[in-house]
Amino acid sequence: MSRKTSRPHQRGFSLIELMITVAVLAIIAAIAYPSYINQVTKSHRSTGQSKLLEIMQAQERYFTTNNTYTDDLTDLGYGSAGAVPADGGWYTVAAAACSKTIPINQCVLLTATPQNSQATNDTTCGNLTLNSRGQKGETGTGSVDECW
Repeated sequence: MSRKTSRPHQRGFSLIELMITVAVLAIIAAIAYPSYINQVTKSHRSTGQSKLLEIMQAQERYFTTNNTYTDDLTDLGYGSAGAVPADGGWYTVAAAACSKTIPINQCVLLTATPQNSQATNDTTCGNLTLNSRGQKGETGTGSVDECW
């Protein structure tokens, strides 16, 4: 008579297999999360850009009838004279004269300012600006091409 000695069938994962899986997931997360945050920041930035363009369109319509720009955004039909929130509340947009030497009737500067922690952490672009002469700008460390 022969006796077979076999190991009982094991179920589950070994500790080594589990640690390898955790390490692979950590590497994937370390690569994916910063990329995800970057894309979310860009999408929020686009809401500020679109509000800047929307208000500049209203400024140009106002200019054609009044031959001047305005820093009071209620003149354009917005509920606030000062900062107007963009969709989602990620940015607020305010109007001012382009500089102290150029009066408001000749040039208006719109500034979109980030409002929450994720938008304020956008050090690449910071505040976005657009003036009635079509010049776009940013206050961050990036370039206009990166931010617009």
